[in-house]
Amino acid sequence: MEIERKYLVRKLPEDIDQYEHYEIEQAYLCTSPTLRIRRMGDSYILTVKERVVLEGSSAIHNREEEFKLNAQSYQRLLNKCDSGRVGKTRYRINLHKLMDNDIYKGLVAELDVFHGRHKGLMLVEVEFPNTEAANSFVPPDWFGEDVSEDPCYRNSFLASMS
Repeated sequence: MEIERKYLVRKLPEDIDQYEHYEIEQAYLCTSPTLRIRRMGDSYILTVKERVVLEGSSAIHNREEEFKLNAQSYQRLLNKCDSGRVGKTRYRINLHKLMDNDIYKGLVAELDVFHGRHKGLMLVEVEFPNTEAANSFVPPDWFGEDVSEDPCYRNSFLASMS
């Protein structure tokens, strides 16, 4: 089970390029359940996601399975996608190291800086070990509004806008 929260980004952390980062292209075959294909460098993945709603939690809960693809299979599936593509640079930021605060121990922020039609949009997600940790999370000051429950910030919706 994937448990995460998603935020807009108020401002980028300093020296952003010092963090591990890579380019992502993704598209969607369908959205219920979500069937996503993703290219990260020369790695290709098919992901099946299904949202699970838990009462009393603003976190996103998903059942998720990933399957490796080769470049040829990725291209075949990409040609079958009705919606557009999403392109972004993803930065992986160790929050404990950046903030030097034990409340962030073990938490990684995945900061997405979008390209193309969505240029200027920046979202950050944090995955949690359990619902309690997600519900009690205090975001750093560079995080903006919590958009975990807003469907307009789902990548599948953004792809449909391309």
